[in-house]
Amino acid sequence: MRDFANLAEPVREERSLHSVAAPDFDLEKTLNSGQVFHWTQFAKGFVGAIDQTPVYVEQEGNSILLPKEHAALITRYFALDHRLAEILKTFPADPVLDIAVEYCRGLRIIRQPHWECLATFLTSALKQVRHIRAISFSVRKNFGRPLQGTEFEIFSYPTPEQIAEAPLAKLLECKLGFRAPNLIATAQMVASGAVSLDALHNLSTDEARTVLCSLPGVGEKIANCILLFAYGRLDAVPIDVWIARIMKEVYFARRPKVSLREMKSFAADYFGPYAGYAQQYLFHHWRLTYRIRQ
Repeated sequence: MRDFANLAEPVREERSLHSVAAPDFDLEKTLNSGQVFHWTQFAKGFVGAIDQTPVYVEQEGNSILLPKEHAALITRYFALDHRLAEILKTFPADPVLDIAVEYCRGLRIIRQPHWECLATFLTSALKQVRHIRAISFSVRKNFGRPLQGTEFEIFSYPTPEQIAEAPLAKLLECKLGFRAPNLIATAQMVASGAVSLDALHNLSTDEARTVLCSLPGVGEKIANCILLFAYGRLDAVPIDVWIARIMKEVYFARRPKVSLREMKSFAADYFGPYAGYAQQYLFHHWRLTYRIRQ
């Protein structure tokens, strides 16, 4: 943590921190909810990177403290414009969801850089959060750009061009396993312009999902993660092992078998236009409390 001190303390002492109103926001819950994997807790806040910018941010009541020059970048990243109170009103009357919402109060869906989100979730397949975090740090350190000088352990996520030219053996050293060839192949498609990540903003959610699923290693679950966490498609519902477990134990308890298609259809109809938020609250709550409740 000594490296992070060199970043955080100058931010606090030399430039001072600017206060930005952040109602209905919980910094720690948002960063530790399994949607982003590279932020590290330090002092009273967190250090990390937003694309190519090293960032220190902390929370103080209903405000966040940050360098003034980063205010617009950080407030957009943390989606402080999402009207959480209005979003919650659209949820169905549901005691299981109500408990999850209370547990996750203040958790927001982050707006991540497109490529970083795609690459991170592409390398997340069949991994737990702590493993995804370790892989993310390793890829950043080995292939990314140091953002605050060589003395700081803060790196950008490598660009598609950098990954496209990376030796497979070197990527395998980052514990990517079978995911490494898919990451390289996807990076090559993005770097060459065969797929434009920016252009997905102009497509419907279904159309964008189809394009994402054409990338090597990207299935529907990963595509929905990318749509939700990078493109703000708040109706997208990634169905991972946790959401599938919730569906089977709570919403289809009397059914011996339920298909993925039925789960997807149910989630869209039942949770409504902000089903992605409902999914994230259920995911985070169950992931952290399931074993305690058994």
